[in-house]
Amino acid sequence: MECVGAANDPLIAREMIRELDPDVITLDIEMPKMDGIDFLGRLMRLRPMPVVMISTLTERGADVTMRALELGAVDFVAKPRMGIADGIKELADQIVEKIRIAAGAHIRRLTALPNLEVPQLGALSRHDFTVSGRISTEKLICIGASTGGTEAIKEILVNMPANSPGIVITQHMPPGFTTSFAARLDSLCQITVREAASGDRVLPGHAYIAPGGKQFRIDKSGANYICVVEDGELVNRHKPSVEVLFRSVAKVVGRNAFGVMLTGMGNDGASAMKEMRDAGSYNFVQDEASCIVFGMPREAILHGAADEVLPLSSIASALLSKLSGLTDRYRV
Repeated sequence: MECVGAANDPLIAREMIRELDPDVITLDIEMPKMDGIDFLGRLMRLRPMPVVMISTLTERGADVTMRALELGAVDFVAKPRMGIADGIKELADQIVEKIRIAAGAHIRRLTALPNLEVPQLGALSRHDFTVSGRISTEKLICIGASTGGTEAIKEILVNMPANSPGIVITQHMPPGFTTSFAARLDSLCQITVREAASGDRVLPGHAYIAPGGKQFRIDKSGANYICVVEDGELVNRHKPSVEVLFRSVAKVVGRNAFGVMLTGMGNDGASAMKEMRDAGSYNFVQDEASCIVFGMPREAILHGAADEVLPLSSIASALLSKLSGLTDRYRV
C-alpha cells in the first residue's frame, strides 16, 4: 500500500485526484473551504471511487457519517475526540484494514433515490397472517451485514409494510453510531426501527438493530421472542457479531425464521446461517453483482446456507412473497 498524496482541503484534493488517480481516498468530514459531505456528493456523481470516511465519536459525527454512507462511502473510521495519541495505533490499524477492503469494493455512480412504493401486506388481508384462527407473531426476519450494509439494510426495510413480522438486525458498527442509524431508518420506514435493548419484546412491525460494541441475540419468554443485549466477547473479531444473532435464531426460532445475508467482508455469520437452514429457516443471500463487498454472502453460499441468491433489489419482494403464503412449505 502506498500513500500517493495528501491534501489539506477539497480544492487541492480535486486536482490531486485528477493527477494521481488513487485507488482509495480517505476523507475527513471536517475540512476547510468545503465540508467532506459536499465534496463526497460531488465526487460520487462525477468520478465515483472507493472512499473511507474519517468521522468523530460525537452525535453530529454519527449523523453525518450516516449521510456519507448514503452518498456512497464504502466505510468509516471513528476517531475519538480526546486521547487520539493513546489510540493512534488502533486507529491506524482500522484505517489500513478498511482501505484494503475498500480497494476491492464495487462502487456505483450516485444517482437520485427513487420514490419507493411500499407494499401493503394489509391489502392481502390480515387472515394471510393467521394460523389456526389466531394472529401469528411467530415469524421472525433476521438480517446480517457489514461493509456496505447500511444502505442495503435500508433498501430492504423501506419496502417492509407496517404489519410485517418482527425484524432483528446485526450490522457491524462501533458504539455511538447505531443509535443514529436506527433513527435514520425509523424516519424513512413504515415499520418502527430502534436500537435493541435487553428485554425488548420483538413485535410485528418493528425492527431491532444490535447496539454497536455489544453482542445481540434472541431468546424466548413464554410465547414471545425477546432481545438480549450483553457485553460479550468478540466473535469472528466482531461485536456485534452476525454469528451470535444467527445462532440464537437457529436455536430459538428454527423453521419460523427467515434469514438474510447482505454485503460485507469476511465470514461472520456463515456457519450460523447454515445452522438456521438446518433448523428449517428459509434464507436469502445477496448476489455478487449487487454487493459492495461479496465476502460474507460468498461464505454463506459456500457453507450451503442459501435457499435463494438474489440481487439486493429483489430480496424484499421475494421475502414478502414467502410471507404472503405463495409456497406451501413456508405458508404463514
